[in-house]
Order: sequence, then C-alpha cells, then structure tokens
Amino acid sequence: MPHRVRLASINVNGIRAAVRNGMGAWLDAADVDILTLQEVRATAADLAVALPGWQLVNDEALAKGRAGVAVASRIEPAAVRPGLGDDSVDLTGRWIEADFALGGEQLTVVSAYVPTGEADTPRQNVKWLFLDEMTVRMAQLGSSTPFAVITGDLNVGHREFDIRNWAGNIKKAGFLPRERAYFDRILGEAGGRVMAVDGSVGLGLGWVDVGRTFHGEIDGPYTWWSSRGKAFDTDTGWRIDYHLATSALAERVTDYRVVRAPSWDTRWSDHAPVIVDYSLGL
Repeated sequence: MPHRVRLASINVNGIRAAVRNGMGAWLDAADVDILTLQEVRATAADLAVALPGWQLVNDEALAKGRAGVAVASRIEPAAVRPGLGDDSVDLTGRWIEADFALGGEQLTVVSAYVPTGEADTPRQNVKWLFLDEMTVRMAQLGSSTPFAVITGDLNVGHREFDIRNWAGNIKKAGFLPRERAYFDRILGEAGGRVMAVDGSVGLGLGWVDVGRTFHGEIDGPYTWWSSRGKAFDTDTGWRIDYHLATSALAERVTDYRVVRAPSWDTRWSDHAPVIVDYSLGL
C-alpha cells in the first residue's frame, strides 16, 4: 500500500546554532521522515549530538566550519554516495546521495548545496564547475532512477517569479542568465531542444520543479531573505531552495509548502524549510 513520505530540506546556516535557536522544537512538530540539511558547518559527531535518534549520513567540507551537507532519516538508507565530480577542484561538503527502500520502491534523495559564487571572480568559476558536474549527475540519475529528487540550497533563482527584486539582481550571482540557463535545460522536456534564457541551446533533462509546479505562476513563495534592511518583514526574498524531482516522482507529490517563520526574531535559520509529501510504496 502506498504511504506518505515527508521529505524536508533546509539550509540550517550551522546546525549547532539552528538547534540552539529552536530547530528541535520545529522538527519535533513537523513529522518528517527524511530531512536534508545544507550548510551544516559541523562534523558527524556534532550532527549526532544535534539530532539524536536519527540515522545520519553526511559529507563534510575540507575547510572547518564551512559548507557541509547531510541526510537524516527515520530508516537506515540502503546506500550512500557522498561527493560530486572529480578531485581537481574542492567541491566537498556540497553533495550527498542516499537511497531508501520504501514499500518495494526505491527513492534516491540528494542533499545539495551549490556554491554562492560571485560574478566575474574565481568564486564564480567554482560555481560553474559545480553546475556542470551537477547537470552531468542529474542526467545520469534521470536516466537510471525513476524516483529521485535533488533537494537543497541551489543558490539560483530560476525565473522572475523566484526573486522579488529580480531586475536589480540580473547581473549578480544567483540570477545571472548563464546560471538560469542550467535550470532551463534541467527542467526542459527530456531530450528536447531547449533555447535557454542566455541564448544557448541544449537538451532538456526532464526534471520537475516541484514548488513551481505546485504553486503555479506566482511570486515565490520565497525561501531566503537577506539580513539587510527589512527584507524578511517585506517578504523581499529569493526562492533558491528546491525539490527537483524526476517526472515519475513528481506525479507522486501530494503536498508542498515553505515554512516561513512568523517573524524575524522567531527564525532559527536565514532560510525556510521546504516540505514535500510524496506517496511511495507498491
């Protein structure tokens, strides 16, 4: 019998600080089966202290206190694959895959943290490399894994709907046309010819943006707000945290929501959790 699998993703902006500031109470009430974390900034031992009772797998960054991704679950994963790409550039702490056996079906969950980048600097070159490697891996997963989902902080607003002040950010990392073009191809019809926003042409991979599909053509709902000014209070945000699902898995979505804190002072991260319910099991 199919049953609900609740998958939540969140950039915690440091797991230890998030727990100190109230993440535990939120998690206790959220009834989550699988939790993907980004910007963990902690070791496996720190994670175990922060999330007692959970099955935990993680990929730590080489630099202490930086990046880091993890998957926490109520059932033990059948397989885990940390890392993305080769060793020529440090991309550690930004990608981990976990397979789960659920009622006779397999779900592959990825926790991803795309580099922030900075236009026209070496930091942006690392982001280009990551997006290249991510696209290659998503093509592989899409062709071999019916039920797979890429979750996390992907640090790109795909469309104008995804950034409140999109016109003022078109030349900045996070909304550069070349960055958005990767998403045009990832979300384009599988095998189809995609004319991307930057004028490039490529093949579509056929993945589905669960949030945009669920909410339709509306502004947001945003998942991150700058600490400058009154961005949170005025909801001047960015939607940069995603669930990108294979087409077969997207058909199993029963609910999607962004859990925006009621006020600035009640937040325990500068990102909001994204929660999706999937129906899985034969």
